Amino acid sequence: MDVDVVNRFGRARLPGPELEAVAKYAAKAAWPAGFTVYQRGAPADGLFVVLRGRIILRSRVKAGRGFVPAISLAGETFGAEGLATGAGYVTDAKADEESETLHLSGARFRAFMREQPQHALALLGQVMAEHAALLEKLRELATLSVEQRVVATLARMAQSPGLVGDGGRIALGASQYRLLCEMVGATRESVSLVLNRLAADGLAERQGGGFTIAPIAELTARVAPTWREGDVAVPLEITSEHRAQM
Repeated sequence: MDVDVVNRFGRARLPGPELEAVAKYAAKAAWPAGFTVYQRGAPADGLFVVLRGRIILRSRVKAGRGFVPAISLAGETFGAEGLATGAGYVTDAKADEESETLHLSGARFRAFMREQPQHALALLGQVMAEHAALLEKLRELATLSVEQRVVATLARMAQSPGLVGDGGRIALGASQYRLLCEMVGATRESVSLVLNRLAADGLAERQGGGFTIAPIAELTARVAPTWREGDVAVPLEITSEHRAQM
């Protein structure tokens, strides 16, 4: 894996002119924190663009546990499966904080393509960039260890406003800790073991029931150089001794 993890996970976002062009064709909506925008399986139509806030996409793996394939921030899209005829949403979408979105229905999207092709191509480019990011995440799940996925996920979280505190440190309270586990795609026990290792190396600090993580540049500078491209995931063994530390 590249040493410069932060740059590798830089996010593509629609610039202002494209957002303004989309807004002329789309319906704007505001969502309070915790509100469900749509649920998995619901009929899908068009796509959404985030204007502000944070939308979490979540798939239910089993009772009480989920997987978060993506978090959509301002200038990013979600629900693009709605551009496929007869499609249903493949995740739940929920506002993690007070958010505002644009919804471009299938019919309005086609009109946008006809009348504003240059801006429409920029929007499609954004959707494809996010698709590429999902494919990269699938590669991580198949080839990287839990520790490596935790560091990569922390790098992504560090780009999300509201998740980074003073000095660039990431504060993981109860909700952020759960979100980290769902983004990594691992059990709480496995993630806790990794965070305990980081704490032993001085890269994390326990804060009550959570953790404060060192600035992501410091974290990746010390951890990422030991990774190799094509690393194979090695499951973390949870022993009774490790459980006692969680």
